[in-house]
Amino acid sequence: MRRIYLDHAATTPVDPDVVAAMLPCFERDFGNASSIHSFGQDAKHLIEDAREHVAALMNAGSEEVIFTAGGTESDNMALKGIAALHHDSVRDNPEGPHIITSSIEHPAILRTCEWLETRGFVVRYLPVDNQGMIDVGSLEDAIATGTFLVSIMFANNEIGTIEPVKQLGALCRERGVLFHTDAVQACGKVPVDVRSMNIDLLSLSSHKLHGPKGMGALYLREGVELEPLAHGGGHERGLRSSTENVSGIVGLAKAAELAKMRMGEDMARLMSMRDRLISGVLDTVPASHLNGHPTKRLPHNAHFRFDAVEGESLVLSLDHEGIASSSGSACSSKKSGPSHVLTAIGMDGIQAQGTLRLTLGRGNTDEDIDRTLEALPRVVAKLRELSPLWEGEE
Repeated sequence: MRRIYLDHAATTPVDPDVVAAMLPCFERDFGNASSIHSFGQDAKHLIEDAREHVAALMNAGSEEVIFTAGGTESDNMALKGIAALHHDSVRDNPEGPHIITSSIEHPAILRTCEWLETRGFVVRYLPVDNQGMIDVGSLEDAIATGTFLVSIMFANNEIGTIEPVKQLGALCRERGVLFHTDAVQACGKVPVDVRSMNIDLLSLSSHKLHGPKGMGALYLREGVELEPLAHGGGHERGLRSSTENVSGIVGLAKAAELAKMRMGEDMARLMSMRDRLISGVLDTVPASHLNGHPTKRLPHNAHFRFDAVEGESLVLSLDHEGIASSSGSACSSKKSGPSHVLTAIGMDGIQAQGTLRLTLGRGNTDEDIDRTLEALPRVVAKLRELSPLWEGEE
C-alpha cells in the first residue's frame, strides 16, 4: 500500500533538484565563506547567488535577505531586534512602547511577545472573526502613539486563512509603523511581493517549500535598523554571526527558485485537489465543518471539524490507513489543551479537539484524494460508534 502524505504544513519532502544542488557543498564547495582562499571564495559566491534567488521569490533586493536557521529564529530576530532599539523608551515611558500582533499567531511570535512583555513592552493582541480573519479597522483603532511594530502572519498555519496583508501593510506605512509578517506558510505557495504589500520585515522557512530543515531567512527592508540577537564574527551584515550553512543556503535558494518557477502550475493543481477534497468531505461525512475562510485560504490547506470525534484518534486511525495528517500545528502537537487558534475563532474545548488538518503538496495526486475520500468517512463513522458524544445525524 502506497503511503499518502497530507501534512505538508508541518514539513515538506526535499525536492530531488534541491538535493542535487546541495550535494556539491558537501563534496567540493565545502569552504568557509569567510576565508580568502579560493575554496572560501567559491562558497561565498554560492551564498550571494543564493541570496538573489531567495530575494526574487518575494521581489526583494538581495542585500535585504538575511539567512537564518529557520522561521522561529527569523521571527525572534525581527521582534526582539526591533524592540531592542526601543529599550530606552520602556525605561522612560511608564506605559511602555506598543507592539501589535494577533491572537492566532504562531508560537514563535506569541512566546516572543510574552517574553517582551516581561521586559516592559506592551503587546496588544488583535482578535479575529470566526474564519480567522483580521479586521483592518481593528488594527487602525489599535495603533497608538507608542506603537512601533505590527506583526501579523501572512496566512495561518492551522486553518489556512490568508490575511489582508497588503491593506495591513499600507496602513502601517501610512502611520509610520514597521510591519512584519510571518510568511512561513505562504512563501512559495502564493505570490508574495514585499514592495507592493508594504512589508518591512518578513520571515520564511526552507522546509515548508521543499527545501532542507534548519534553514530560513529574514527579509529586512533597506534602511530598517535591527539589533542582532547574537554577536560574533559579523556574518550576514553583522546581524547573524555564525559560519554560514552553505549547503542549507544553496538548498533554500534552489527551493525558492523552483517555487517561483512552478507557482502558477502548483497553485492551480493544489487548489483543484483541495477544493475536491473539501467538497467531498462535507458531502460524505455527516456533521463535518470547514474551518477558516472558504476562499481566502492557502491553496494546499483543508481544515475540518467533526462532531463527536477526537482529532488525535482520527489522525492515528488515518495513519493505519496509510494517510498522514495532523490535528493541528506540529509545533503545538505535544501541548495539552485546545489550540489557541481554534479557541480564537470561537470553538469551545470539545469542538477544538475534533479537528483534522489535511495539507497537500507537490507530490500528491488525484488518486491520493480518492483514497482519502474513501477512507475518511469510514474512519469517522467507526470512531463515532465508540464516542459517547455521538447522537447520530440530526
